[in-house]
Amino acid sequence: MSKKPIIVFEGIEGSGKSHHIKKIVNFLKKKKVDFLFLREPGGNANSEKIRKLILSKKTKFQPKTDLLLYIAARNENISILKKNYKKKIILIDRFIDSTLAYQHYGMGLDLNFINNVNKFILDGLKVDFTFLNVVSEKNMIKRLRKRKKLNRYDKFDNNFYKKVQKGFIKMAQKKPKKYFIVNSNLEIKSNEKLIINIVKDLI
Repeated sequence: MSKKPIIVFEGIEGSGKSHHIKKIVNFLKKKKVDFLFLREPGGNANSEKIRKLILSKKTKFQPKTDLLLYIAARNENISILKKNYKKKIILIDRFIDSTLAYQHYGMGLDLNFINNVNKFILDGLKVDFTFLNVVSEKNMIKRLRKRKKLNRYDKFDNNFYKKVQKGFIKMAQKKPKKYFIVNSNLEIKSNEKLIINIVKDLI
């Protein structure tokens, strides 16, 4: 594996992925390690505009529209990713797996189409390692209730999130050497140390 890997953090709402990626960002800053951090949707000015559109509580898009907007937001980041690929450690909060988990496993959109369009825009870029954060329904609900602001994707029914999480786990099980499943129901500090140690080995 490249010592300048692409490391992705995935998981449903309330799974702790954004918390853990922030901890890794702080860890790398303290170690003065050169890295790039992106989030999806978002990451640059154009992608952030699309993010606001997708996640707005006032928005009511058809599933295919959502898919195409997510892909469009990702495409706006490709030039940034290519510029830094194998030159810097790249951390991404959500990436290809989220599209597959939410739009295919959650919403039932065509798997081949999603795979083909991702392959087309990524043009050879490959994720080196993925942390998949999983959470129980009870803890997900509890954490979402604590959020001051909820976006459109925080408000689906629980059965939808179950389908999405099962989709994530199915993908992780196909490539066990490239995934680590984080049990976010466990004590958060223990998970922080565990993830940091794995990242140390990766870089």
